[in-house]
Amino acid sequence: MEQIGKEVRTGTIPGLERPVSRLFFGTAIPPVLTGEPGAEELLDDVRAAGVNAFDCARSYGRAEEVLGRWMEKRGCRNETIVLTKCGDIRNGVVHVDRQVIQEQLRTSLDALRTGYIDLYLLHRDDPDTPVEEFIDTLNEAREAGQIRVFGVSNWTHQRIAEANAYAAAHGLAGFSVSSPNYGLARQMRDLWGGGCVTLSGPENAEARRWYREQRMPVIAYSSLARGFFSGRFRSGDYEGARAVLDAFAQKGYLYPENMERLRRAEELAARYGVTVPEIAMRYIFAGEMNVFAVVSTTSRERLRMNLRAAENPLSGADVRYLEEGDR
Repeated sequence: MEQIGKEVRTGTIPGLERPVSRLFFGTAIPPVLTGEPGAEELLDDVRAAGVNAFDCARSYGRAEEVLGRWMEKRGCRNETIVLTKCGDIRNGVVHVDRQVIQEQLRTSLDALRTGYIDLYLLHRDDPDTPVEEFIDTLNEAREAGQIRVFGVSNWTHQRIAEANAYAAAHGLAGFSVSSPNYGLARQMRDLWGGGCVTLSGPENAEARRWYREQRMPVIAYSSLARGFFSGRFRSGDYEGARAVLDAFAQKGYLYPENMERLRRAEELAARYGVTVPEIAMRYIFAGEMNVFAVVSTTSRERLRMNLRAAENPLSGADVRYLEEGDR
């Protein structure tokens, strides 16, 4: 397989020694998720493209096992940024505490065939567990060398601030990175339940301001709204959208406001001679937040598009037009 090129846009995540590609490859996708043939070749292609960061979770099927075996075979652990997440959802209720973190961390380290994890995130917030339990447990793992940096996924910025205030008051490391949903589509309903958090839409302007001020890295998931901006259906075509989008995407994104945002994206795509997905990806990197994006694709061309988008964010005027229709 030919190389796509190694000069990709990178960013900095405090606590990590090496630059991090602005794209994280999401492993919650066959054949990595399922461990089917072709998984290692797909990871080879991603690495050849210059992407050095990979997004996993304990709940992502066989993804940790596949990624760990691949890194061991290729001898590339030291140049790979590994993000994985822990947490249980039982009957729709999130459960994360000291025991869950410790047990799942050991399991992840074994599956990934590594002695440390670069970025370790709590997959959901468990409001029944006090923030000091999270901070104390993760600091112990950090001191033991099991993790480099820790953070959260699907936490509100208020809860992160509460945890970090405790950490600062006790001379401990706090949460340094966050992975919410963020993208052009407004998430109108929680896709999966269990406390999914988004930064998209005008209702979350205060959260985005907080992230800008904190300069906390945002590792955005579902940035193309699970295929809403795939370009596989046109704006206004609800029947076509239902044929493309899964039930989760329909629940969260299939609404008139997002169809209008899709129409504007189509207009900009035609103007600039690019695809709708590229416009949606360029939107993600256009603001002042320190954004990285999780992407999952088996298409080399789609990977190229994502890399181009990271290097060519939209202008402020284009962002305002996509969001509000203003020119």
